[in-house]
Parts: sequence; C-alpha cells; structure tokens
Amino acid sequence: MSTPDPKAPARPSIGNPIARSRSEWKSGLVFESGVGARTHTIDGNSKVAPSPVEALLGAVGTCAATDVVDILAKQRTPVEALIVEVMAVRRVEFPRRVEQLELTFTITGNGIEREKAERAIDLSIQKYCTVAASLAGDIEMSSVLVLNGETGTAITQPMFSKSQ
Repeated sequence: MSTPDPKAPARPSIGNPIARSRSEWKSGLVFESGVGARTHTIDGNSKVAPSPVEALLGAVGTCAATDVVDILAKQRTPVEALIVEVMAVRRVEFPRRVEQLELTFTITGNGIEREKAERAIDLSIQKYCTVAASLAGDIEMSSVLVLNGETGTAITQPMFSKSQ
C-alpha cells in the first residue's frame, strides 16, 4: 500500500475509496439525492432545485474550492472568503454534454499571494479534484436494472467519444 502524499488536500477516505449516492424520484422530474439523511433536491426541469448538470457544476466547483482552501491553509495563508463560479459550454445536439468549463475563483484572505493561489487552483484541477478528473473520457460506466425486484445483468456502456 502506498503512503498518502503529505501535501495532498485532506480527504475523509484513504486507499481505494468507494463513493455512493442514492436518488429517489419524488414527482415530475424531481429527485431527492444524497447519502443517508444528508440529501438535496435535484430537478430535471431546474424549477424547484438545481438540474443534474447544475449539480455537476456545483460538484466540480466545490471539489476544486475545497482543495484550494485546504492547500492555502497548509501554507499558513487561510482563506477568509471564497466564491467559485462555474460556467459550462454544452453541445447543442444530444447528448448535450459539457464540452468546456470555466471556473472563476474569487478569494479573499490576508497574506495570500496571487502566484500561490493560482498554483493551488492548478494543483486542484490537474492533480487532486476527483470530480474534475472524473470528467475525463476514459471512465468506464456500467448499469444494472432491478425491475420489480428482479436484478438484471450489468451492461457496460462505452463513454462518449470526442465527436459526441
């Protein structure tokens, strides 16, 4: 087993972690999603809650921002305030997947140097942020259908090529 990188941002799991989430359909296109009692609403119509894509943007933004806060704290320049805004450009055709992301970090904190904040952002996006790395095209995805209590066979889907 390899030893964790002491410079890496703090994370609650070490080793080969497994993450889980559960989403339950409520009505229309509204779902309650999360883990245990820690849930949030996701709305496919983006009327009463963020849409799945908006939730994805929030996930990539908060994942990267978490790393930035942690890295700057380890440099003894703690963040006093941080806002991250994420803008996505999506394909016009279906699947309307995200093709481009722009993250804008607005950071306030005494003693934080621009160069070190930029380095923290770069480290997060290029090395530590699980969500950003998960948007890569080499992810293997499979699905299993349990219909009326009967479990089917797992089906592996090819991920989208760059042309999609």
